[in-house]
Amino acid sequence: MHIATRIRFSRIIKNTWQIDIIMIVSSTIAYLVHSKLIKYHLEIPALVPSVLGTAIAFFIGFNNNQAYDRWWEGRKIWGLLVNDSRSWARSIISYVQLPPITEHEKLAVHGRMITRHIGFLYALKGALRGTEDSVYKNYLNAAEVAEVSKHSNVHNAILMIQARELNELQVNGFIDQFRFMQLDALLVKFTDEMGMAERIRNTVFPTTYNYFTKVFIWLFVVSVALVLSPPMGIWAIFMSWLIGFVFVSTQINGMTLLDPFSNNSASVPLNQITRNIEINLLQMLKEVNIPEPIKPVNDEYVL
Repeated sequence: MHIATRIRFSRIIKNTWQIDIIMIVSSTIAYLVHSKLIKYHLEIPALVPSVLGTAIAFFIGFNNNQAYDRWWEGRKIWGLLVNDSRSWARSIISYVQLPPITEHEKLAVHGRMITRHIGFLYALKGALRGTEDSVYKNYLNAAEVAEVSKHSNVHNAILMIQARELNELQVNGFIDQFRFMQLDALLVKFTDEMGMAERIRNTVFPTTYNYFTKVFIWLFVVSVALVLSPPMGIWAIFMSWLIGFVFVSTQINGMTLLDPFSNNSASVPLNQITRNIEINLLQMLKEVNIPEPIKPVNDEYVL
């Protein structure tokens, strides 16, 4: 996620240079075709790029709105995970009663169920980004790691372990029925939030919208070069590229938000959010070895 108030021009060029070359080549060819072949035979009306530009504006506006909705929904989901994770840790610490459990057993329960939740978050983050984040193994014991490794959905398997131990606490009288229901409701919320994030990750944005937008921009650039060639001469190449660059930059800006959980500068900062939750929960356990917060990359963005 970008945190800088300004975006470096070098980053814009890095994201658009390939399309810029295509537009410049297309504009040059259109200019040469006009000056060598159709200059004295055909006049391209200005209505052509006007209509194309209007159509492109609608396409880009729709694409960007849908892309931002996906990004913002992803951010809200992880905001819910932040709040519910803190509620989970606070409830585990407060609700597990001392009698008939000993102080040592109580602290062990706190540590297992809270750190296991941190493992759940890292496993979910890795799944959403399409990589295996092995950090989650640091918060499970060997038997639990072996158990969840048999599942294709590791984070869901971790929730199963949480539900199993929560049920054991209730059966053994360590928590009463009312508090059991409250903690179980939090596990249900984690499942809901996990499912919502997976839905965004697994739902592909219709490729036709992106494809036709690119085609229309290419036709628009060519038509602008043809229309501007008579009054501007060779400068029509630069002007058609410049106008096309505005549309291309706007379109690419929206497309970078389509997958809010990808590991790029525009995505939801899952590394930072997960680390912040990890820090909060470990501090609630009064742990000593607390990891450092995730720092921005070049004071420009966080991952």
